[in-house]
Amino acid sequence: MADSLLMVGNFLSAAVGNRSVCEDLAERLAACGWSVLTTSSRRARTARLTDMLASAWGNRSRYEVAHVDVYSGAAFFWAEAVACVLRRAGKPYALTLHGGALPVFAARWKGRVERLLTSAAAVTAPSRYLVDSMRIYRSDLRLIPNGIELSQYPYRLRAEAGPHLIWLRAFHRIYDPVLAVEVLARLRERGWDADLTMIGPDKGDGSLSQTREAARRLQVGSAVHFSGSVPKADTGRSISAGDIFLNTTTIDNAPVSVLEAMACGACIVSTNAGGIPHLVRDGRTALLVKPGDAEGMAAAVTRILNDRVLASTLSAQAHEDSAAFDWSRILPHWHQLLRSLQCV
Repeated sequence: MADSLLMVGNFLSAAVGNRSVCEDLAERLAACGWSVLTTSSRRARTARLTDMLASAWGNRSRYEVAHVDVYSGAAFFWAEAVACVLRRAGKPYALTLHGGALPVFAARWKGRVERLLTSAAAVTAPSRYLVDSMRIYRSDLRLIPNGIELSQYPYRLRAEAGPHLIWLRAFHRIYDPVLAVEVLARLRERGWDADLTMIGPDKGDGSLSQTREAARRLQVGSAVHFSGSVPKADTGRSISAGDIFLNTTTIDNAPVSVLEAMACGACIVSTNAGGIPHLVRDGRTALLVKPGDAEGMAAAVTRILNDRVLASTLSAQAHEDSAAFDWSRILPHWHQLLRSLQCV
């Protein structure tokens, strides 16, 4: 049963459109010879938790080690329950921490977070932000960044950026999609013939309808294109169709969408929420503003539009830095970690 693995996380891309990092990791490990079981692809929350627990116990003879994603909120308690089953099954497991809200959640549930993290054979995080924030609960956290396939993202140097804005995220309030429309409206008020393409699935909290309403209210509806979800293979082409990438989130960690924009050489304007300042370099690979600051974000976009040297620098440096996140550099760390668990 060499190199056999159970991966526990949200494998929901077929159902909801957005693809998690664990799905990419599972596919790449399987392509390298690992026998990988995954759970769960069930969309309903109760069914998904039940499937995770049943898979961990019912398939215990089919895997040697396990990997469990850990988020804040209810998902944290799911990870707790899965870890309990794995311990009963005598299986060593690694945890990977996710989400910009996890440090705040952990401060509220210190004892439970520390118990879960110390129960694992290893704990990883994809950003320096989470490593620094969460090491008070376990000191030996390992940094393994999120990976992307660099060759899938066509690079174009923005030697002169046009007012073509791209937004790529799920429509949910924590990502503040309305802010992107407000930025567009300010740019058009200043005389720029700007347009905005918004890509991503509807998470069902009303954010998509609010964004459409904001576009109508601000009289920029004709300049906003809602693309819905796009296949992962088309993400690079979608980003490359624009020049300036807006990341409007209020809570964040190490978003793959920003890595994808970097790889494409888009000029990035982002909020400085959570782990973003650890992922990009303000003034070199992105311009950062406070969450919710439409005027500040519009001003940053205007700087890029007016300054060819700045646009070129942001584009080239972002693409150069994205090389560190190529799967060819990231995957060996996972092989080493997971194989070390087999000896626990």
